[in-house]
Order: sequence, then C-alpha cells, then structure tokens
Amino acid sequence: MKLIIFVALCFIIYSCSTNRKEPINSGNEIEQINLSSKLNTREQPVDPSIPESDITSDTQFRKLFEERTSDYQVLAKGIIKRILRDDLEGSRHQRFIIELSSGQTLLIAHNIDIAPRVDGIIKGQVIYIYGEYEWNNNGGVIHWTHHDPDGNHPNGWIQFQGKKYQ
Repeated sequence: MKLIIFVALCFIIYSCSTNRKEPINSGNEIEQINLSSKLNTREQPVDPSIPESDITSDTQFRKLFEERTSDYQVLAKGIIKRILRDDLEGSRHQRFIIELSSGQTLLIAHNIDIAPRVDGIIKGQVIYIYGEYEWNNNGGVIHWTHHDPDGNHPNGWIQFQGKKYQ
C-alpha cells in the first residue's frame, strides 16, 4: 500500500514539474483546440478597467442561445478565433469570430461606417465587446458595437489592447 502511495506521489510531482503547454494527444483534434484555447484565455492579460463581474457569463450566453433570444445587451470577453472579410453590402461591417471560455463562438459585426475599424486584430488575442446579441444557429451575433448617432439605442463598443472603438 505504501508503495502505491509513493508511486502516485512521484507521478503527481513529475506531472506538476513538467509544466505542459499542450494537451496530451487524445486523438481528438477538436478537443485539443478547445483545451488550447482555454489555456490561451488564462494567459492573456485582463483589462483592469472592465470588472470581471460585468462580463456576461458563459452560462448566460448558453441560455441566450438555447432560448433563441435576440435584442439582448451583452458584454463579452473572448479570444479572436477567425478574421473574416468585411461585409460591404449596405452599411460596411468588420467581421470576426470570437470564442468564449466555454467554447461557444460568436460572430462580431462591427459597423465601420459609424465607428472606426478595430486596428491590428489577430487570432489568439483577448477582446471585449459590448453590444446587442442576436441569436443564430451558429452561436449568435453581436452587433451595435458602436455609438448610436440618433441616441435611441445603448452605445456599444469594442475594447482591444487598451483602446476603445465606439
């Protein structure tokens, strides 16, 4: 019995001291990507001007998605996963996809006819978005990430690398 405990302790100490950066190869590529994303989220700096308690929780985003809710103001913190081409039909929108720590993805549609383009976005970086959530079957969309020139809608914004785009 003492030998088993000793071996288990040695394994725990060894596991802690190797400080793995990549998940163990499980043969499931999707799971590896999700685990890596979660590791990157923890390594990214947190913006001290945005209290964590103000950020819409992953549970709330899951509920919005499951209940097919739209027209709901949210504050999201996510990792930029994919940068898309601008949507040039009608009002021009800068588009990119973020991933929440839960793995849920959201399309961000930022109106660049009203607000400035978010400069220098790259995959893997943390970004904060305040805007209106709209349900879709891919996880949802956040838009109204800009000020409202008419003053009828809550002003949205995007904060990236300490700069606010509104």
